[in-house]
Amino acid sequence: MPSQMILILMAFVLGIIGGFTEFSLVVNVAHGISRIFVNILELISIPLIFLSIASTITGMTSIDEMKKLGKKVLKYTLFTTIVAASIALLLFVIINPVREMPRLAGSVSGTGTLSHYFSFLAKIVPSNLVQLFGDNANVAGVVFFAILLSLSILTLPKEQKNLLQSFFSSFFAAILKITSFVLVLMPIAVWSFVTIFVTEIGSSFSALTNLVLYFVVLISANLIQGFIVLPLFLKYKGFNPQKVFKGMSEALTVAFFSKSSSTALPLTLKCAKQKLGVSDRVASFSLPLCSTINMNGCAAFILVTVLFVGMSNGFTFSFLDMVLWIFIATAAAVGNAGVPMGCYFLASAFLASMDIPLYLLGAILPAYALIDMIETALNVWSDSCVTVVVDKEV
Repeated sequence: MPSQMILILMAFVLGIIGGFTEFSLVVNVAHGISRIFVNILELISIPLIFLSIASTITGMTSIDEMKKLGKKVLKYTLFTTIVAASIALLLFVIINPVREMPRLAGSVSGTGTLSHYFSFLAKIVPSNLVQLFGDNANVAGVVFFAILLSLSILTLPKEQKNLLQSFFSSFFAAILKITSFVLVLMPIAVWSFVTIFVTEIGSSFSALTNLVLYFVVLISANLIQGFIVLPLFLKYKGFNPQKVFKGMSEALTVAFFSKSSSTALPLTLKCAKQKLGVSDRVASFSLPLCSTINMNGCAAFILVTVLFVGMSNGFTFSFLDMVLWIFIATAAAVGNAGVPMGCYFLASAFLASMDIPLYLLGAILPAYALIDMIETALNVWSDSCVTVVVDKEV
């Protein structure tokens, strides 16, 4: 969407100008527009998180599917995604992009008791649905309930399961339509967010430094996963990483420029079968499934973005919070639609549900196109690695 990107860049520049002028009318209009946009995101945030996970898991044929071929795909998918999120968290702690915030060592005091761990886990399990989907929504609880309900649906008789899966997938498709409408309004939202952001930081350059460090964390996490972790995974399983990469290079190129693992799927299937010799049975099952649930780059983006934007707005995360976000980001990435900006909307949904201001997302968005390209290529590369390993083991 080149024209949309041009409008977003123009909105970004106008937002900087509007912020530095500090005209009260301009700032007031920006606040009004941003509030409306945040309200829209808050409206769709919890349904987006819940339905993205529910529609994906209930789309699996059955528990038996997960026990057989799906079990191996799911095992390696979750493994690589959790590793990607963990690397992102480690880099976030080491580089510390929110420099004015205390480092991890200062945030874990008083969290080491057994009672605290049980209290922490108890918060993940909601006591009722009103609490789960109410004004103070429990994001971790939403993820937990979505997974629990979805796995339960897989055990139902076929007719009931298909009915519920159709409902969740159709509802999720409708929510995605709303996000596509929101995308059309994104340039206006970017202008308002950037205007407010520039007004608030004034002449301080620390916020700009923090943004640069945020991008360093995010891109480094993706590159480490793509060029170190996944090749080591292939080597451990007896494959030549260079040969696999060369065989999938066409699909990775399409994924990079299309920013959609779903769009690249036909070519991904062709490369896997014709250039790497993956069996049709495994490729036709694993790659479509992986294009939906194997989102290494997305997990890293959600974790880093939630922590960065949250901490930049004074939101504190304990050590346990950060570790929990590895699994929340993984679960959300598993349920993410393989479409452009899917991760961005999920991250914004999490932040909106936590009542964290979203102004920084406007500053992140102009560079997100490049991040989305890298993430999508990483996702397809991970899909390919998982598929060739599964093909060898079944």
